[in-house]
Amino acid sequence: MKRYIGPLLIGVVGCAILIALGIWQLQRMEWKEELLAQIQSRIDAAAVPLPAEVDPSMKYDPVTVAGTTTGEEIDILSSTKAQGGGYQIVSGFVTDDGRRIMLDRGYVPQEARHADRPPVRLTVQGNLHWPDEKGSATPDPNMTENIWFARDVPAMAEALGTEPILVVARAVEGDAQGVEPIPIGIEGIPNNHLSYAVQWFMIAAVWAGMTVALIWRIRQRTY
Repeated sequence: MKRYIGPLLIGVVGCAILIALGIWQLQRMEWKEELLAQIQSRIDAAAVPLPAEVDPSMKYDPVTVAGTTTGEEIDILSSTKAQGGGYQIVSGFVTDDGRRIMLDRGYVPQEARHADRPPVRLTVQGNLHWPDEKGSATPDPNMTENIWFARDVPAMAEALGTEPILVVARAVEGDAQGVEPIPIGIEGIPNNHLSYAVQWFMIAAVWAGMTVALIWRIRQRTY
């Protein structure tokens, strides 16, 4: 019996730890689902005029803005499932009360990137956003070609000479100039905790199988 105690103890403790990690991931999944529901509720709330004071704590808040695009834009490499590769157009936007902000107007296919988009008056319903897209591996924007690889609100605001405020269009009244709005949604927010939990439980099952196999081998050597 003494020969079995060590492997059995390692097997039980190891399985307990792995199962606990799986349960923790399931708890994280429930937390994430609640968070996503809260974000979706915030996105779908009634839109209000752009507040005088805006900060990142207001991320996802729905707003309405009316004004004119400046004709200056940033082209961000993007894609859609339906149309494939293209660009997301972020324009400078002057509101009716004189504020200079940024408007994420949406998507254009590659061939429409250089289409003429002069200043145009728009009334937009959208959501405030401070996307966290730029990572350590994200290339710096190609300023010569005006091609960006991620939305970086402070850097874009500096380039366009606006406040660091980005409104992502949901619905546009006026000449959209061929730009298709891409509203904010929760689809792009990852929730992989179920797959992580399954992985931990599978490792626990393998650990248990290895423990049984080891004890069986010890028993065979005994006889």
